[in-house]
Amino acid sequence: IGCVNTIVNRNGKIFGYNTDYFGFDYMIEKSRAAIKGAKCLVLGNGGAARTVRTVLSDRKAGEIITVSRSGKDNYDNIFRHYDADIIVNTTPLGMYPNCGVSAVELEHFKKCRGVFDLIYNPARTKLLLDAERLGIPCAGGLSMLVAQAKQSSDLFFDRTGDDSPVIDGIVKKLSLEMQNIILIGMPGCGKSTVGRLTAKKLGKKFIDSDEQIVKETGKTIPEIFRDEGEAGFRKIEAQILKNICGRSGQVVASGGGCVTVAENYESMKQNGIIIWIKREISKLERKGRPLSMGADMIKMYDDRKSFYEKFSDFCVENDDSAEETSCRIINILKSEASR
Repeated sequence: IGCVNTIVNRNGKIFGYNTDYFGFDYMIEKSRAAIKGAKCLVLGNGGAARTVRTVLSDRKAGEIITVSRSGKDNYDNIFRHYDADIIVNTTPLGMYPNCGVSAVELEHFKKCRGVFDLIYNPARTKLLLDAERLGIPCAGGLSMLVAQAKQSSDLFFDRTGDDSPVIDGIVKKLSLEMQNIILIGMPGCGKSTVGRLTAKKLGKKFIDSDEQIVKETGKTIPEIFRDEGEAGFRKIEAQILKNICGRSGQVVASGGGCVTVAENYESMKQNGIIIWIKREISKLERKGRPLSMGADMIKMYDDRKSFYEKFSDFCVENDDSAEETSCRIINILKSEASR
């Protein structure tokens, strides 16, 4: 490879290793992607790209193309490689805090059957979210991070053993710890109450997006609606949700109408699992909610139902106590972690 990231001293003799090789190879192995004979596009030309190219070559990839800003294959002529089978991002583009950007427009790669992003924060970069939307198998960099760390540890302590159970267990544990739990649902459905309970049980930070809007603007929600209108409020809300959800390890209660803005999905999904809190319309709290007071809540629900369905990974009923609803959410997370 020509680059080393782990040094071991054995009785005065220095040995150099590149554990990123093992990490990326493990990432490929777990994905079951067919690399042999594939045309592979490597985005970026740094040290990580050198490692990736070596792994792909050792796995008998067909053509390996490196795309960089100033190389012969660059982002101005990338159209020449729209026939790529595999795309690997080794650049920092899309990494927190500069989330929501991608080096390529994945829609153009009609033959693409595998996307890998070495970034692990956020868990889902825009590149990965685009791949999910297009139905292309994809993987983020957390498994590579853990796998290379496992090999480094084994080299330091001269250990051997079965890697997969240890690596997979740590990946699941970290995913659960780093993951945001995003609660969506109608105004007054209990997102904040349930969210606070859930955050306390999980030892996570709780954030109410409406409270954050008030804090950052210095205005109440009704005042923002009065001065800016709903469109102005949604613009403010979208930016604050983007800032909140770019961080990880939180429980977030979102505003009831945030699902009406399409861009909020990627902001929420990049680091989170989205749970729809459903509550019988007659039980919804309306006080202090500008769109709820005097509104036809049945019509509002009908207008938003498809958005809630599209955004959510899971749905939880909140017609009983908030405690029971919180327990249902915890059970969902435990079930996901054990898969």
